[in-house]
Amino acid sequence: MGKVIAIANQKGGVGKTTTTVNVAACIAAMEHRVLLVDIDPQSNATSALGFEKDQPHVSTYDFLIGSSSADSAVRDTALSYLKLIPSDINLVGAEIELVEVDNRETRLREALSMVKNSFEYIFIDCPPSLGLLTVNALVAANTVLVPVQTEYFALEGLGQLLNTISMVKRSYNANLGLEGVLLTMFDSRLRLSNQVVDEVRRYFDERVFKTVIGRNVRLSEAQSFGKPIILYDAGSLGARHYMELAREFLERNKSRETSQKQDQTPKESARVNNRENTTA
Repeated sequence: MGKVIAIANQKGGVGKTTTTVNVAACIAAMEHRVLLVDIDPQSNATSALGFEKDQPHVSTYDFLIGSSSADSAVRDTALSYLKLIPSDINLVGAEIELVEVDNRETRLREALSMVKNSFEYIFIDCPPSLGLLTVNALVAANTVLVPVQTEYFALEGLGQLLNTISMVKRSYNANLGLEGVLLTMFDSRLRLSNQVVDEVRRYFDERVFKTVIGRNVRLSEAQSFGKPIILYDAGSLGARHYMELAREFLERNKSRETSQKQDQTPKESARVNNRENTTA
């Protein structure tokens, strides 16, 4: 069953959509089956993968309100291992339409249950807010990846996001974890950028990814051409950084899986011994 990662930060302009599109594309380029789910009404992730925002298609809006299923919304992209569930402008009204709907916080989780087995990783691009759409993503997710820009007020508002994550854990998704904090828009020439890196690492410790995403104009250009950076300019600094992030992400998840299996082994051995003692 696929792991679901929500990429969230209610602060705009932190590289959230850029990260969602490019880490998903880089992992797919390594031949892992990846689905990107766009639940941001601005549809930037959708257009960054070459889909016109006003192009008619089944979208996240349609299955959130119950007029279609998630599997009918899945679209092919330029990368054979990467699929997309697009967004559209109708999502602007989704939060209002869902107010009186039963289990409105779990709509996305229920919809994705139909397609989870077809993918190894599912990345959700959240809107820059902590409304019902983002809550749906957190309820559906196994973990949250938080991009933080290396600029002034970098940690501003993060407390509110962490409180929302805690609320979702208490009420809807007890197993929700933090995938990691990603430092973005780094400029090594600026003292402020380096100070922010130190501050975030001091606050979040090992939960911060070692990979840091530097400022790179090619990343913005790639989105305007409807391509992930590895298809637009594979030799660029931005492409190298996101490939490094993809490798680190996969290594972290492999290590966690190994650790979980090792933790389960003693328990399984104890159960076997108990059964043997009972039989004897």
